Amino acid sequence: MTDPPEPHAPHRSADDDRYKWIALTNTTAAVFMSALDGSIVLIALPAIFRGVHLDPLAPGNIGYLLWMIMGYRLVQAVLVVTVGRLGDMYGRVRTYNFGFAVFTVASILLSFDPFDGGHGAMWLIAWRLVQAVGGSMLTANSAAILTDAFPKEQRGFALGINQVAGLGGMFIGLVAGGLLSAWDWRAVFWVNVPVGVFFTLWAYRTLRETGRRGGGRIDWWGNITFAVGLSAVLIAVTFGLQPYGGHTMGWTNPLVDALITGGLLLLAAFVAIENRVSAPMIQLGLFRLRAFNFGNLAGLAISIGRGGMQFVLIIWLQGIWLPLHGYDYSATPLWAGIFMLPLTAGFLAAGPVSGYLSDRIGSRGLATGGALLFGASFLGLMLLPIDFSYWIFAVLIALNGIASGMFASPNSSSIMGSVPAHLRGVASGMRATFQNSGTAVSIGVFFSLMIAGLAGSLPHTLAAGLQQQGVPARVAAQVGSLPPVASLFAAQLGVNPTQHLLQPSGALAHLTAAQQQALTGREFFPNLISGPFHSGLVVVFAFGAVLAFLAAIASLLRGSGTTPAARTPEPQTAATGDAIAPAIDGRNAGAAG
Repeated sequence: MTDPPEPHAPHRSADDDRYKWIALTNTTAAVFMSALDGSIVLIALPAIFRGVHLDPLAPGNIGYLLWMIMGYRLVQAVLVVTVGRLGDMYGRVRTYNFGFAVFTVASILLSFDPFDGGHGAMWLIAWRLVQAVGGSMLTANSAAILTDAFPKEQRGFALGINQVAGLGGMFIGLVAGGLLSAWDWRAVFWVNVPVGVFFTLWAYRTLRETGRRGGGRIDWWGNITFAVGLSAVLIAVTFGLQPYGGHTMGWTNPLVDALITGGLLLLAAFVAIENRVSAPMIQLGLFRLRAFNFGNLAGLAISIGRGGMQFVLIIWLQGIWLPLHGYDYSATPLWAGIFMLPLTAGFLAAGPVSGYLSDRIGSRGLATGGALLFGASFLGLMLLPIDFSYWIFAVLIALNGIASGMFASPNSSSIMGSVPAHLRGVASGMRATFQNSGTAVSIGVFFSLMIAGLAGSLPHTLAAGLQQQGVPARVAAQVGSLPPVASLFAAQLGVNPTQHLLQPSGALAHLTAAQQQALTGREFFPNLISGPFHSGLVVVFAFGAVLAFLAAIASLLRGSGTTPAARTPEPQTAATGDAIAPAIDGRNAGAAG
């Protein structure tokens, strides 16, 4: 079986060969920056909130924290398909260049926050959302620009490099956030400015349209129902993580139920609209392509597993392991990023190699093997004791990174190589939507599972431990009844969780010096939470392993049409649902043959 047919390529000139490397360099830098900003704030949050003089753990302020973490991903998940479609209609390079400019301007404004407190946080959140709009334009069109620029026999390598840059930026952002915020919180946003200015100007001067524009009209109703529907679901996830009405989380909040129900109804309406309009926003017919359909399903499952895993590992390191090994809570954000480096190294090593190999031996075997190894690494993490030996942990997260690299590049190459040339922009956006939605949803899913695991035993364990150190029973019971989300976010923000929990009551001031030292020392909270936290870890890692093995099954089902093929002419069709059908039918016939 072979890849979908492509037009006969004319002899490539020296100028074409130069251009493809220019396109690769520019789009790789853009995707790296966009992904870096999705994760760089995770480690830098303590310094950022100190910089705007806001306690994100104070009552009513958790929302600021969650929107700083999830707002960027939410916007990217919602917009990438729309801006990918705009790229197909009006020019991928034009849309991409505009996105670079928007991203750079937003980065500049983020670092000049003129406000303090809640207003300062709102300034940052608003410009982060604008920055994500620019990042969406970069992410949605970069893969399509590369697919246009590179011949088929080098496409897996090029997309592999691009995909490695994207996910590598996500991993490197964890370290960069800690290092830069230790100097100045604004440096987290400054780092984008010189790179953004240079590559924006370079992109305007050097990139050119090499694909055919599809033209057509904007599908307004499709765009509105998709954007509002997906936004409602992802916003519901954000509210679901916040305590509500005496419950540890907000899933019983009627607003959450209304947002999820309304969002799903709008997404159902979106599907109905796309099947009826002549120029749809999303070509639903693409899902009839096995490589496209099952590749995106596999990518969604891996994204859900990967995003939540990073969040849980950071809390594990910052809240338990690093304090137990002598690190002050204030230093744990930086060191958590450093101790996560094997994950980054594994991914950066495997990504380009797997992309290169996919051009020669096909995508299905590499992507499926990567998904299986990804699941095996989750099982290994599930078996680790809470106070682990670091070298074992390092090997397991390195294997997880290698598995991500093995999967990501071949999977992207398979997806992008399966679609007609004139739909590569929207296809790239759809692929990015699955990835970004998975990452956004994963934080909610993993965090909810972790809280559910903690809620059963943490209140009693915490209250009993506090009473043993002389805290009055009433105060201990009150602290024990607080939502676990406060303790976990305190640990992630580099704050001593016990001190933070007891501060409002003033109970610490009435204890002896020895009791105060025991309660606020490095070992009390980690030892107290270890048992309940490990129960939650087992649940989330088991869930991650199941997702990975489901991704492996989906990857196998994509078919083996991923090896280099002889090229045959592709029909020049318009970007409509009816016109795409002949091309898709021909591709499915080839996959089934």
